Amino acid sequence: MQYSAGSSSSIFRPVRILIAEDEAVLRDLLVRKLMGLGYACESCEDGDAALQLLSSNPFDLMLADIFMPETGGISLLKEVMRIRPHIAVILLASIVDIEIAVDALKYGAYDYITKPFSLEEMSISVSRALEKRRLIIENQNYQRTLEEQVASRTYQLKEALATLEQTYHSTLAALSKALDSRDADSEGHSLRVTAYAARLAWQSGLNETEIRVVEQGVLLHDIGKIGIPDELLRKRGKLNKTELTLMQKHPGIGFRILTQIQFLKGAAQLVLQHHERYDGKGYPLGLKGEEISIGARIFAVAEALEDLTSARPSKPAMSFEAAGREIGKMSGVELDPRIVEFFQRIAVSDWKMIHDEILASAGNWLSAGNRQIGGKERNLQESYSDGLSPAG
Repeated sequence: MQYSAGSSSSIFRPVRILIAEDEAVLRDLLVRKLMGLGYACESCEDGDAALQLLSSNPFDLMLADIFMPETGGISLLKEVMRIRPHIAVILLASIVDIEIAVDALKYGAYDYITKPFSLEEMSISVSRALEKRRLIIENQNYQRTLEEQVASRTYQLKEALATLEQTYHSTLAALSKALDSRDADSEGHSLRVTAYAARLAWQSGLNETEIRVVEQGVLLHDIGKIGIPDELLRKRGKLNKTELTLMQKHPGIGFRILTQIQFLKGAAQLVLQHHERYDGKGYPLGLKGEEISIGARIFAVAEALEDLTSARPSKPAMSFEAAGREIGKMSGVELDPRIVEFFQRIAVSDWKMIHDEILASAGNWLSAGNRQIGGKERNLQESYSDGLSPAG
């Protein structure tokens, strides 16, 4: 018995051949010959009957006279291939017609045999057609399996990258907290500024990738203070000229550190420029206006909000309402007027909510691609908008 090389569900099914031939004697000879070779055969005498059988039964190969009455010729072949795209087709003809033969092969026939032919010749053609069909199906199954494997591996890779990115963020948050602990009166400073900057970046129309770079830069904006002595960082009161010169080196130190880390190179620019001012009176480069990266300009507004609403030994904390008014006065001087405008579009209650929930979540709000607010993880837009649209 010959078995089909079709799908896995039909792998043990005998090879089925449909013989569509209007000459009864030839039809019977073909049926007996092919059944003697172990094939399961059915037969019919015209194209319409063949199409009905094909519609309701799985066949592996069809032998069809191309000049049958009713449905026949190339139109029959096209319809057969539409109904059973994986079937092998051998066409029989009583005359040699090169144009028809070429069209037959073009539309999917495996072979075109002219009458009279020997049954041995026919059996060889059938065997070859079925072998070709088997190879085609195996190749398609292989391609499908390969595509599924690629899709699965791609998904696994994305999952691994997401986990790795979340680990990066967690590591940066921990490093930021360690840096804050070296500086007097700055416990939690970097996390709060990062939360404010991320909200403001979204309001300013930055995309998620750009916001992530801003987050990284803000979290690590003071990493250069690794190179500043502890006694200077913890000094109370005003710094003298020498001390101030030394302190002002920390943006450059931070920049040199981060440019050595491939995935933090984008954040390095913010770190270098986080003490620049819109009016050009900042340091270390004295950049002015839009010469300063947008991330650093966003940071400046977020930093101002954090500074004004945080208590220091030398001053009490301002309310968020008062801080907003003060930031408006700084527009065009220390701060970019356009970023201040975006800042002012955000409700004061939003800033208070972010402040309170950052404190409550103990720094766990930052994760890859999502923000954790109030113990509930939401996507970027939901976390930062509460119904507001980003400004363009």
